[in-house]
Amino acid sequence: MEKFMLIFHGQRMDETMFQALSPEDFQAEIEKWNTWIGGIAAQGKLVGTEGLLPEGKVLTGGGKVVTDGPYTEGKEIVGGYMVFNADSFDEAISLAQGCPMFDTGGKVEVRQIQKFM
Repeated sequence: MEKFMLIFHGQRMDETMFQALSPEDFQAEIEKWNTWIGGIAAQGKLVGTEGLLPEGKVLTGGGKVVTDGPYTEGKEIVGGYMVFNADSFDEAISLAQGCPMFDTGGKVEVRQIQKFM
């Protein structure tokens, strides 16, 4: 079994992103995420998942910016991640397809974790 990471990307990931939702709609969003994550956990595949606060700092060294290039800098935000086990890349993609991030126009990046040791 291999480890994979889902990286959750959105255009706006801050404390105001859910302010337009009623308390009931906000709770429904939370329940969608809990159901999806709970399903992966129930299969014994979840390693961990956490959200990221919107504050951060890009560090540069010697005038160079560290990126995962060859991409241009963008305004999209990484809002969180999940690490889980899957038997194949295809299974990892299948698990990612249920992510509620797609309901809000976001995207999910699927990456296999490389073992160094």
